[in-house]
Amino acid sequence: MPIYEFRCRQCENEFEKLVRTRSAAASVSCPECRSSRVDRLLSCFATRSSGGNGSSSAAGAKDCSSCRATSCRGCR
Repeated sequence: MPIYEFRCRQCENEFEKLVRTRSAAASVSCPECRSSRVDRLLSCFATRSSGGNGSSSAAGAKDCSSCRATSCRGCR
């Protein structure tokens, strides 16, 4: 199940939401102001391969296993 990042058009709050189906993404509302006017943001993601040299799949990205950011936006 993917975790999507959203931004509220009304209060500009950015938040993450676990979305079980694509149709459920259409019914997401802002946890701050409860507005349903939200945009899904483009998110970065990490993958782990078995045989790699331990480097991240994204160029220049750090290993997210120890990251305390609430989204990949905090890694930049």
